[in-house]
Amino acid sequence: MVTRFRGITVREGLVFEGAAGWSEFSPFLDYDLIESAPWLVAAIDSAEHEWPTPLRNVIPVNCTVPAVGPEAAAQVVRASHGCRTAKIKVADPGQSLADDIARVEAVRDALGPGGKIRIDVNGLWSVDEAIAAIAVLDRMAGGLEYVEQPCRSVEELAAVRRKVNVPIAADESIRRAADPMRVVELDAADIAVLKVQPLGGVHACLRIAEQIGIPVVVSSALETSIGLAAGLALAAALPELPYACGLATTSLLTADVVAHSLVPVDGALPVGRTVIDPGRLAAVAADDETTARWTARFDKIRKDLKL
Repeated sequence: MVTRFRGITVREGLVFEGAAGWSEFSPFLDYDLIESAPWLVAAIDSAEHEWPTPLRNVIPVNCTVPAVGPEAAAQVVRASHGCRTAKIKVADPGQSLADDIARVEAVRDALGPGGKIRIDVNGLWSVDEAIAAIAVLDRMAGGLEYVEQPCRSVEELAAVRRKVNVPIAADESIRRAADPMRVVELDAADIAVLKVQPLGGVHACLRIAEQIGIPVVVSSALETSIGLAAGLALAAALPELPYACGLATTSLLTADVVAHSLVPVDGALPVGRTVIDPGRLAAVAADDETTARWTARFDKIRKDLKL
């Protein structure tokens, strides 16, 4: 990782080729076999089946600003290849609301008045903290586009949504929930954040999007360009795409496994399959012990699910 992100400094995963093309299996290391299972279902789906017919050829994307200092945050925006939307990580453990305010203000200055700002809390606020912080950060941002997962539970999201004037987006409350539809049942979110691997694949996400009935933002799970291509395929197949997607995340990695990384051009990414570059793959190849661990994880889940 370029910067410590989601508590990690090294991103691990497995890539493989199937009948339809290359695919990625990269659940986080703290996920058990049960939580990792839909990631493998998604990876096999992408490897073995063609993606849906795209309705658009390019996808507008946001830049992602880690929980860094103001100058580093502004630099992320300036180096984002034309992204006019920024998603800012806030509420990072060990940081204060003042740190978040400084980061948001720096991003607003770098984007200019026409850019859009959204913040991602990863469920780390209480209801009262969320209500207070959203009011302040909305003001400092000159208007937030939305707040992603301000609290942990669906019930808390619903409580916050009733008290603030900023749209609420649900991420973990969908991808890590036993019942993703509960967000809609409790009227807890205005926007659904869908991630291909955690939700079982491009085709599964399309079904969820149809059922959930609220606007969708497609986001990455810190994948290489191989995994990001599946997210772009989902975004391309959605009937409507009102928001920029969180798929410009190769900037968070120090290396990639394809010849031409998915880097935005004028704030957008192209839709289509990506192909492994043997040299770049070799440069980031895991050691034998790590490879054996990932292979065992892959084989265990595949055997258990009879895939």
